[in-house]
Amino acid sequence: MAERPAGEAALVACPDCDLLQRLPLLAPGDAARCPRCGAKLWRCRADALDRPLALAIAVALLLLTANTVPMLGLSVAGRETSTTVLGGVLAMWADGRPDVALLVLFSALLAPALEVGCLLAVLLAVRWPPAPHWAGTLLRAYESLREWSMIEIMLLGVLVALIKIAELATVLPGAALFLLGAIVYLRAAMASAFDPRAAWQRIAWRAGRSPREPGDAAALDPKAARR
Repeated sequence: MAERPAGEAALVACPDCDLLQRLPLLAPGDAARCPRCGAKLWRCRADALDRPLALAIAVALLLLTANTVPMLGLSVAGRETSTTVLGGVLAMWADGRPDVALLVLFSALLAPALEVGCLLAVLLAVRWPPAPHWAGTLLRAYESLREWSMIEIMLLGVLVALIKIAELATVLPGAALFLLGAIVYLRAAMASAFDPRAAWQRIAWRAGRSPREPGDAAALDPKAARR
């Protein structure tokens, strides 16, 4: 039996009650809710692709800078030393803790860089629809990498360490510490501004067509509630 693409592109399932329905035409800022349980199905964001692109570029530049300048410095008995994020990973590896070093390397360096790289590639690809199918693969990878990007957890650990060693040495905060704090804020803003549905609508499918826009006539459903 020949395989065929399944499903109606305009149909969505409610995340709470699983009611299958079509999205109505929404103006920027409006939200569609399930007519049965009232759960939010989708919010149409303004500048769903341009704003996250600007934020992703800013995060990429800050990441590049934060990993090349000192993050922390210590001053003890007139001697000063400083290290970068990568330097801390190498120090943990040399100290006989390779498992912790690899975890920090992936969650604080590689995962955030790959997350931003995937999103940048997707946002640039969908600017000229139909985007190639590999954009969909990167979009799925972006959603997975978000769960492994833990810069904020590393910053919390650094702050705890600073409190413990404050009585033993003078702590010198580096520029990377403030840059990483800015990255945490911008990553949250980037994820909030990005609308994956707007990107999916511009990606070419194997069936040779793109999914229908929520505003298409066939996608309208008078039963879907608006707010």
